[in-house]
Amino acid sequence: MHLAFLLCLFLFWTPAWTLDSVTDASSFLSFSIDWSRAEVQSQASLNLAMAGIRLPAGRFMAEEALVKSFPPLMRPHLLNIRVDSSSTIADLLERGRINIRDLDNLSVLANKNPSSLSRDLSSIIADYSLPLERISAYLWPASGASQPQSPLIPVRTAEYTGIIIIANEELPVHGRMGSSLVEPCLFPKIWDTGMNLVYDRNMFDAGTENGFLMNRYTTMENIFLSSPSGLEGYLADLLGERPLRIIARSTFGISPTDLIIHREDAMAILSTENNRSLLREGRVLFVVNESVIRR
Repeated sequence: MHLAFLLCLFLFWTPAWTLDSVTDASSFLSFSIDWSRAEVQSQASLNLAMAGIRLPAGRFMAEEALVKSFPPLMRPHLLNIRVDSSSTIADLLERGRINIRDLDNLSVLANKNPSSLSRDLSSIIADYSLPLERISAYLWPASGASQPQSPLIPVRTAEYTGIIIIANEELPVHGRMGSSLVEPCLFPKIWDTGMNLVYDRNMFDAGTENGFLMNRYTTMENIFLSSPSGLEGYLADLLGERPLRIIARSTFGISPTDLIIHREDAMAILSTENNRSLLREGRVLFVVNESVIRR
């Protein structure tokens, strides 16, 4: 009789701690942005002893606590993501364009791999990946796409399948003294040497074939391969076998995110409907220094 009572007590007893108290316990998050893969990568862990959780009975509570603790752990890291030349996500928050709930909604969009226990069984760990496209889609302006401007006097030019702008070394910063490496961001712009706007997010037809990524980033080793296009496989799918290769002349912006190309190169893009469509479809690649491709 007493044995049966004790067995039922063991099976159905729940610990005194609550989920809220667990998520206040020791948690840790590692975080990085890989602009070439266009995703945020993070790993969250929860210290079981500090959370007052004992295995194996507390495994489910640990899983739930890790899920609940992930959004607040992600907030300070998401704030640092550069949106454009003048803004990070923190700036958008300060201006009232987004709020804390928006940040947590972004965290919910992350893909979570199955969690696991550390080797010494002291922590529960889970890896997350958050595509930058989902962040771009969440922050995308409501206004519709505008058309890239056709020049009054077009030039004769070949028809290309993509646009590659090489900016892997330090470039002069337009309007300032000195030079800088180009910094990746979600919504960069392209200007010509006459400071005419060639490409911005309003010219990209977001949400179609290429989703909400108006351009991609890579490094030099991925654009001079022995394939017909010279490109890494996933880039060849985006840019085709006859991409236009352009050397950036300088960079521009409050932060050096925007590229300036020669007016002749801009004319080659804008002078035909086919080449202008490359902008609308986001078939644009920035080649940047390997030191900025992953942060």
